[in-house]
Amino acid sequence: MFKILRKESLNATVTLMDIDAPFVAKKAEPGQFIILRTDAEGERIPLTVAGYDREKGIVTIIFQVVGGTTERLNHMEVGDSLADFVGPLGNPTETQGLKKVCVVGGGVGCAIALPVAKKMKEQGCDVTSIIGFRNKDIVILEDEFKAASTRMIMMTDDGSYGRQGNVTVPLKEMLENGETFDEVIAIGPLVMMKFVCLATKPYNIKTVVSMNPIMIDGTGMCGCCRLTVGGKMKFACVDGPDFNGHEVDFDEAMFRSRTYVDFEKKAREETCNLYKKEVK
Repeated sequence: MFKILRKESLNATVTLMDIDAPFVAKKAEPGQFIILRTDAEGERIPLTVAGYDREKGIVTIIFQVVGGTTERLNHMEVGDSLADFVGPLGNPTETQGLKKVCVVGGGVGCAIALPVAKKMKEQGCDVTSIIGFRNKDIVILEDEFKAASTRMIMMTDDGSYGRQGNVTVPLKEMLENGETFDEVIAIGPLVMMKFVCLATKPYNIKTVVSMNPIMIDGTGMCGCCRLTVGGKMKFACVDGPDFNGHEVDFDEAMFRSRTYVDFEKKAREETCNLYKKEVK
């Protein structure tokens, strides 16, 4: 059993948990993910590793409540234990040899971008982080990004915090002014990653994207995370989750990612109603 050691609400729908998982913590790297079950009858879901402490044997996960399982997970408290916590899975983000990078995170994707930025900074890399949110109320991990970055730029769609606009605004400004990077790493909603890639392509800057948003089963068996990269079929959970963003067919991925939206919404509502009945 994997005990929950810490639980913190980052905003109204996003929660951080520290899990006692020493064997996972020993091997985990930025970009990898785990598969968990809340209980023996629970659904298996993949969540990207948001942090780890090898000495204490702790793995940090950050999740957004969108479906039945994340709703159930969010009702668990410190001291409760998960039935399964398997990993690390997937290929780690490549960080070696990079001297100057731009890490772009959007929304809850910032939880995945943070360990990447942190490791880059630890390796002596010049890290520019651009993080974006819809508004001030849902901003997460601001202080952590400041500590993990040489330069950090905050963006909100409505201008309620930081600069107004999406994450491509400052990125385009830098590129147009002649600034360059060894690599741009984008992690967030599919549409955000698509437009980051469109911004960097004219400058021929390698751009890596994390396709974790389309993962479901996490092993490649369900086939739901298949995508087209460079004209070839790949699986996000087995071949990735990181890919060359300039080769990803984002339109296809976005179309397929909408398949389970209604199912997730219904599952969450049913789970919420179940907890309401238990409280009564």
